[in-house]
Amino acid sequence: MRVGGAPRRLVTARTEAELVEAVRGCDEAGEPLLVVGGGSNLVVADEGFPGTVVLVRTRGVEVPHDSACGGVSVTVAAGEDWDELVARACAQGWSGIEALSGIPGSTGATPVQNVGAYGQEVAQTVAQVRVWDRVEQRVRTMFAADLGFAYRHSVLKESMVGPGAAPGTVTPRHVVLTVTFSLRPTELSQPIGYAALADGLGVDLGERVPLERAREAVLEQRRRRGMVLDPQDHDTWSCGSFFTNPVLSREELEQVRLRAEESVGQDRRSAVPPTYPTDREDHVKTSAAWLIEHAGFGRGFGSSTGRPAGLSTKHTLAVTNRGHASAADVVAVAREVRDGVEQTLGVRLVNEPVLVGLTL
Repeated sequence: MRVGGAPRRLVTARTEAELVEAVRGCDEAGEPLLVVGGGSNLVVADEGFPGTVVLVRTRGVEVPHDSACGGVSVTVAAGEDWDELVARACAQGWSGIEALSGIPGSTGATPVQNVGAYGQEVAQTVAQVRVWDRVEQRVRTMFAADLGFAYRHSVLKESMVGPGAAPGTVTPRHVVLTVTFSLRPTELSQPIGYAALADGLGVDLGERVPLERAREAVLEQRRRRGMVLDPQDHDTWSCGSFFTNPVLSREELEQVRLRAEESVGQDRRSAVPPTYPTDREDHVKTSAAWLIEHAGFGRGFGSSTGRPAGLSTKHTLAVTNRGHASAADVVAVAREVRDGVEQTLGVRLVNEPVLVGLTL
């Protein structure tokens, strides 16, 4: 976002031992702690952070020669760049994360909120995560079944309570050290599970394509939406999707349809929100972008009137810094959109990026 103030102290951890020591030192001193990977999913207050920021810059990718069950087990240090890992997987013929191309940030952050896009989530490939447990003061291995993966959530996202928990800050109990992925040795992608991606590739849903072709198609989809960083394009000065897609009951969805029908007049077809399946039989996921648009916030809202922050001109789900915004400006736009959606359609959107020292 290119907003926010400085921390009181900054520590860069380049090895696992340095990372553990920095975290342990802050906890022993009772000092507020913020662990940062790529920083791409943070909005930090203009006043900065009143404690220590630990930048995770650990490196290393290990691929055993005797991967079990015909799969490829890849263990990656938390500080490794995520998209570089995806590019390497596609080049090596490791299938399972190709639809997650172009997502900024570090590998260690991906299991925290179960990063997903274009029909894939890391929950589908994460085998285990090694963490530093700040409560038990030890390194632990957590397997996929321990992580409580759900839509944009895992137990790694949950906060701890204690001296290291600063007000207005998500302070997780577990600090990710390494992530082990179980990938498939094949030159073909996993079945394409996202309609727009299938259309872009010219294939049917469920078909498979060469990995490099899938990666390029995903990157093209993201570029068209302003979701691949371009320093010259303010539409890309964002955290990506600012709100998660709501999961609603069938009754709640019907209320949204009725309220949308009122707001759009006689065209009932445009008042039907899109739906996607969830793991709960009586609930569906709908599109936050659709809700934003049908609440009256179009592409470029705020941006075209000279405000320092506004919605992307390419995608209504991205709140963007138009070049000289403050963190307060960003949050003001997000709050206006959230409140407008709630007033018009009755759904309260939830922010996806982590807000540090800020609230909506």
